Amino acid sequence: MKPRPMNLFGQSGLVLIFYLTGMWLASPLAFAQSGSDIYHKLLKLKETKRVLYVAAHPDDENTRLIAYLSNAAHAEVGYLSLTRGDGGQNLIGKELGIQLGMIRTQELLKARETDGGRQFFSRAIDFGYSKNPDETLNNWDGEKLLSDVIWVIRKFQPDIIVTRFNTTPGTTHGHHTTSAILAGEAFEKSGDAAVFPEQLKWVDPWSAKRIFWNAYSWGGQYEPKRDKQYHQFPVGAFNSLLGTTYSQIAADSRTMHKSQGFGATASIGESQDFIELVAGDTFDDSPFDGISSRWKDLEVGPDIQRQIDQVLASFDFVVPEKNLSDLLAIKSALNQVQEDLPWVNEKQQLIDEIILDAIGWKSLFVSNKELSYPSSQISGRLLVNQPSGKPVRLEDFEVLGDSFELDKILSENRPVELEMELTIPDTYPISQPYWLEEMPENNLYVVREQTRIGKPFNDPAISGTLHFSIDQQSFQISIPLQYRYNDQVNGEIIQPFTVVPRASVEVDQDNVFLLNGEASFIEVSVTFDGAMMEGTIGIDGLSPEEFRIEDKLVDEANAKYYYKVVLTNANGQEKSTHRVYFESEDGKVYDRGRNRILYSHIPNQTYFPRAQFNLIRMDMDISKQTIGYIPGAGDDVPAVLRNLGYTVELLENDNFGASLFSKYPTIIVGIRAFNVNQQLANNTTALMDYVRNGGNLIVQYNTSSPLLSRDFGPYPLELSRDRIAVESSPVKLMLEEHPVLNYPNHIAQEDFSGWVQERGLYFPGSWDDQYQAPLLMQDPNEQPTRGALLVTAYGKGTFTYSGISWFRLLPAGVPGAVKLFVNLIEQAGEKREGVSTLE
Repeated sequence: MKPRPMNLFGQSGLVLIFYLTGMWLASPLAFAQSGSDIYHKLLKLKETKRVLYVAAHPDDENTRLIAYLSNAAHAEVGYLSLTRGDGGQNLIGKELGIQLGMIRTQELLKARETDGGRQFFSRAIDFGYSKNPDETLNNWDGEKLLSDVIWVIRKFQPDIIVTRFNTTPGTTHGHHTTSAILAGEAFEKSGDAAVFPEQLKWVDPWSAKRIFWNAYSWGGQYEPKRDKQYHQFPVGAFNSLLGTTYSQIAADSRTMHKSQGFGATASIGESQDFIELVAGDTFDDSPFDGISSRWKDLEVGPDIQRQIDQVLASFDFVVPEKNLSDLLAIKSALNQVQEDLPWVNEKQQLIDEIILDAIGWKSLFVSNKELSYPSSQISGRLLVNQPSGKPVRLEDFEVLGDSFELDKILSENRPVELEMELTIPDTYPISQPYWLEEMPENNLYVVREQTRIGKPFNDPAISGTLHFSIDQQSFQISIPLQYRYNDQVNGEIIQPFTVVPRASVEVDQDNVFLLNGEASFIEVSVTFDGAMMEGTIGIDGLSPEEFRIEDKLVDEANAKYYYKVVLTNANGQEKSTHRVYFESEDGKVYDRGRNRILYSHIPNQTYFPRAQFNLIRMDMDISKQTIGYIPGAGDDVPAVLRNLGYTVELLENDNFGASLFSKYPTIIVGIRAFNVNQQLANNTTALMDYVRNGGNLIVQYNTSSPLLSRDFGPYPLELSRDRIAVESSPVKLMLEEHPVLNYPNHIAQEDFSGWVQERGLYFPGSWDDQYQAPLLMQDPNEQPTRGALLVTAYGKGTFTYSGISWFRLLPAGVPGAVKLFVNLIEQAGEKREGVSTLE
């Protein structure tokens, strides 16, 4: 077997170059590059500076600075985001939590693909807004996260570290401040072999020379301080080689954060970005003062530098393949380096990439399907082409333990194809994102393999290794198996190949409510890939008295079983969680579903959540009314209301308008609807008429900017950025006799226990005296606010505005929150009497 070069995270093959630069391989492995693009890569090959940028979330990073450092300074720039943004909001769909974290992971990778950086993550879960680092570190295990940051520093070996935020508490999000605190501590400790010595099996201690804060001012341009040392970068400059400005690269990168609504327009003209020295050596002219080229550390390094300079000086931009002999000479010299250093391995991979770019290389390994399961057969096709006249000798292609001999010459734009039948081994792992393989613990993902920490995403599910040679120099590249097809509108589409379970188990409800002692039921479906299997389902934690299978339907056409399962109230717990599984006759257990996340700006994402549901036992009065729901930015509240027994109809497009409103006793407006729903904004007057004529309107939170309409209440109210970030913070019932706290269900102090992530966000900061505010909330060491819930009578109807995080609390099945929201719904009609009489 030929030796395989290793990359930063211990994988092999050219495909790693794309991982290290932040690309998720949704496009061909390599393809023809312009002469200027190849020249730009040569400049990157020559440079050895390395910068690690550290912040807390996707979209925290300063894409202008990353774009400049990567494309003007030609440094290797990594962005370490502590979280995957799981706790944020979603402007483009209803995915939240884990699903949103997957979307934002891919958006970050697309951003790095655009600005030239790399992407890293820690194990931290974004649990929502935090007001200070003390609160943040009460939720996160600081020692484990420090270990993650030190691990990435030791792996990436940066010369300097830059934090997006400073360490001053109270100036920004607590996660932000914590990221700077952890980066500073890691800067001090990463070079100490006594700190996390277990890591030294794979890495050496490493100390960066300096750490900076990427200084900014919320009020405008940063003003350098006299007692601080700083440096500025011309991030608005034009790069003639790339034909664009760093501001434009940065705007294109930031626009990849579509789920956050961060589309950006590039500034035009000069612009500066500042970094302020926090710790480390002082400098005279540059943050990189005293940091010598790493080539000098190698015996053959100076010779390699001279070779790179020579090819840069004589580079043929018009016919890049004319540079091939010089590029092959650089590859030969690099392959003679004996030192096993991460940066050297990267340079060896980069010169291979440059060589293939120069001959216009393209390779694809495609499957006849996008999804398949262990033990199944798939048809694969390898396609390789290069238009240059330089002959490339193809040797063999290895995949899934099989080797396919090629023994062909590739040249002159005559492609070589290889078709094969492959069997996925029965024990092959499914394509679960690695950080979701186990249940999280204490707001951290559980990742037991040290070498996985920091990685942005999984390796491709299946890859093949192609061996070939050019002028007797050996190459090997790892080519991911992908699914390729032609879309009638968008043309070629390439998606990652995904390994799925043989059987997927789905429960039709996340929350099952057993109200007032009555039985309820769920529908469990088992879907097979391939032939259906005999077996049965089980539910952990429920006795035979608590569930029974009432019916089973076999759908052979779709390879599905449907089970109707009746649940009875034999357990006194208020809320419990239960795993559902299918056990086949041969004893194999399947307990995961299959969720797909499909957006055009990122690759298709598939993950496999554990099949489970919350069983919630409550005594609660509830009507069976029909509710109109006006969608906003996307949430799962309608599904919860249907599980409770309400009929919910979406009001949108043609099913929207003043003439239709009156049929609904209650209309609910989804989250951020006044930020994104123009149809709603155009009909605020009609909605207020609906309330005046007796309707019950509930408006959930909106952000203060941008607003499509500010007239979303019958009386004035102004939104603020006020929020209650601590979910266990105290709540005081200010109007204990208020109908929403009593009708039809009594709300007590204990109903505010067990809330998740936060109490609420973007509360009104001021409001008309016509509103009643029955609740007072207060974060630790903060001023109290009564803006969480505002209720008023208007004409014959009732209006409610609430910044409480119903969109998190209801899908999580929080009993007290469910009860309070039901009360808001039940204020419809005569049941809201007395609202306006309270002080």
